[in-house]
Amino acid sequence: MKTVTYIAGVSAIAMMAAGQPALAQTTLTGISSVNDQVDDIQRSIDRDIARGKDDMRFGNQELRDGLTGSASLGYSGKTGNSESQEFSAGGRLRYGMGPFVQTLSFVLDYADDAGVSTKEDVIGVYDANYYFNEKFYGFVLARVESDGLATEADDVATDAFIGVGPGVRIVNTAEMAWRVQAGVGISYLQDGLGDSVTETGVIASSRFFYKFTDTIFASMDTDILKSDAAMRINNDFGVNFKVTDALQTRVSYLTEYNDSRAIRSDNKLGISMVYGF
Repeated sequence: MKTVTYIAGVSAIAMMAAGQPALAQTTLTGISSVNDQVDDIQRSIDRDIARGKDDMRFGNQELRDGLTGSASLGYSGKTGNSESQEFSAGGRLRYGMGPFVQTLSFVLDYADDAGVSTKEDVIGVYDANYYFNEKFYGFVLARVESDGLATEADDVATDAFIGVGPGVRIVNTAEMAWRVQAGVGISYLQDGLGDSVTETGVIASSRFFYKFTDTIFASMDTDILKSDAAMRINNDFGVNFKVTDALQTRVSYLTEYNDSRAIRSDNKLGISMVYGF
C-alpha cells in the first residue's frame, strides 16, 4: 500500500528538502524556489480537499448559459551543466444551455532531459448532462488518455472510452445525496507496439455524499468499466474535516482494480491538511 501525506506549513518545507538532493534555486538564498514549491503543494492539497465536495450532487446548479472556463499553462527550461525542460497545460471549458450542460477538460504534460523525452502525457474528458428534472438526467461521457512514451506490449499507449446512458438521483437532501448512472459504450485500448482492441463495454458509476455535521462529511465515488478485455473498478472514499476556520483536513482511500493485471489492485491512502494562521 502506498501512503501519501501532504501537510502544509513548516513540515511541508522539511519534506521537500528531504525528498530532493538539492533545491533548484532561482536566487542565491533559494527563497523563490521554496515559495514556488510550497505553492505547488498548497494547490495539490486544495484540489484533494475539494474532491469530496461534488458541486453537482444536488442536480443542475443553474449555471450561467454560455461559455465559461479556465486554463493554466506552465513552462520551465534549464541550460548550463544540465539541460531539461518541462511544459504543462490544462483547461476546463463549460457550456450551458438551460438543462443541457457540457464540460470539456484536458491536461498536457511534456518533459525532456538533455533532448530525450521523459514524459508525453495527454488526458481529455468530455462530459455532457441533460437534466430532465431534479431526479432524472442523461449523460454522455468520453475519455482518452495517451502516453507518448509507451513502447512495450505491456504499456498502454492509448486508453479511451465513450458511453451514454441514464442517471437517477436516489437521495437528494442537504444531509445526504446519492446518484447512480449506467450506460453502454465503446472501449479502445492500444499498447506500445501499436496493437489495439476495440470492444463494447458497460459503465456504471455511483456518487455518494453524507454530512455528519456542519464540519464533517464523507464521500464515496465508485466507477466500474466492464469489457471483454478487463473489468476496471475505481473506488475513492474520503472524509473531510473542518476542525476550525483555519484547519481543514481530508483522509481518503483510493482503490484501483484491474483484473487483467498480475497484481490486480493498487491502493493509496491520502492525508491532506491545510492550516492557515
